[in-house]
Amino acid sequence: MIDATEEPGDAAVELIYQYGGIDGSHHKQWLLDQVVRILCGDDYQDWVDSWNDEGGGEWDTGIAP
Repeated sequence: MIDATEEPGDAAVELIYQYGGIDGSHHKQWLLDQVVRILCGDDYQDWVDSWNDEGGGEWDTGIAP
């Protein structure tokens, strides 16, 4: 489980370690979303809005494994 006191980079790497091997693109998208949430923190929604506005398509939060 992710420790809230971890540095964001360490928490993101730990999450990838825990879930990176799970099959399914919808689960991989969930993992990407979780990593973005950790790394962006309070700026997460701004990042998503930018992704959507820049032609990246509608940001997909995926499905938790």
